[in-house]
Amino acid sequence: MSEQTEQQSARQSARRVVIVGAGMAGVQTAVALRERGFTGPVVLIGAEPHQPYDRPPLSKAVLLGKAEDSAFDIDFEALDITLRLGVDVSGLRPGAHELDTPDGPVPYDALVIATGAEPVRLPGSEGVPGVHLLRTLDDAARLRPVLERQHDVVVVGAGWIGAEFATAARTAGCAVTVVEAAERPLAGALPAEVAAPMADWYAESGAELLTGARVSRVEPGAVTLADGRVLPAGAVVVGIGARPSTGWLAGSGIALGPDGSVTADSALRTSLPDVYAVGDCASFPSARYGARLLVHHWDNALQGPRTVAADIAALDGGGRPGVYDPVPYFWSEQFGRFVQYAGHHAHADALLWRGDPADPAWSVCWLRDNALVAVLAVGRPRDLAQGRKLIESGAALDPARVADPSVPLKSTAL
Repeated sequence: MSEQTEQQSARQSARRVVIVGAGMAGVQTAVALRERGFTGPVVLIGAEPHQPYDRPPLSKAVLLGKAEDSAFDIDFEALDITLRLGVDVSGLRPGAHELDTPDGPVPYDALVIATGAEPVRLPGSEGVPGVHLLRTLDDAARLRPVLERQHDVVVVGAGWIGAEFATAARTAGCAVTVVEAAERPLAGALPAEVAAPMADWYAESGAELLTGARVSRVEPGAVTLADGRVLPAGAVVVGIGARPSTGWLAGSGIALGPDGSVTADSALRTSLPDVYAVGDCASFPSARYGARLLVHHWDNALQGPRTVAADIAALDGGGRPGVYDPVPYFWSEQFGRFVQYAGHHAHADALLWRGDPADPAWSVCWLRDNALVAVLAVGRPRDLAQGRKLIESGAALDPARVADPSVPLKSTAL
């Protein structure tokens, strides 16, 4: 071993990395540190008592009783990663390089904030029997008997999680009514002309979708709408969005955005030295899209940790930090359809259909200056895969060929 390598190893072994949050982003950061050759202590703190687990199966296999849990298949002991589970971190004291916990202060040399997001609660619903959220393993465990007993279910919110739960509930044989305050499903995620056709999916599945409907109050066994309608509800599932879980950072000096996210830089560093943020709790600047992005999806929690780990493991103090500027990606399984999305369409100047949305398979492409910036694919995985590569390349495309569903997207580049 060279003298320089020995010095780097000694510096690594003296540094203690603490990761707050044991979801996908936190777990992958710990694993990526070891993959990068980091040899110092790594402590992973999770608020839940369960072994760290993956969230997407909660609204699918776990909820339907096809799997007991979705624990990550990771040998934390073999990787020398210390797990501290069932621990709530209540504060951060950057001057002391310490975290506040019920068990006393936890010191760190480098800190990674990976606390994710927390579901938005329906006003007036807290403490009402029969009202559920779907974010954690315990949430899924509480909802499983609801599906097994085939209760009448009211779902508040026709976003991604509302659609996925409605799908599972219909699969289990429940009568399902979905209540959405906007005039269409996915109103906050997709343009009207793209989201509108998806409303038909609910009826096809046997679920009733009520749009432009606001909840006035929730009580045991019933949901009352603002127009006076009363919906019977053996259970109510609320899926009206999520916000970054960053309230515990109050007074820490870490800069937060208006949406509550930690405003990380392009290397996912926060406004405090030696502190990083990754996953659902962090926004980052995207040069690709000329905007600060907050991405609440699994792929972001998988990819971001590699940038954080690379920066922490670069102990020589030189070199250039990695730049995190991914093409955002997510998928959803709902009403017998596999829906995928890549990119960011907010500043597109053209929207092109590939296929008829009345058909089982179709896609939509968003262009800006003839370059692809986003693609939504329903049952057309090749469009998604090829579109994602075109977004990354920034190649100019022929709009007429993009709009022809018989032409492979990869063949539309000029």
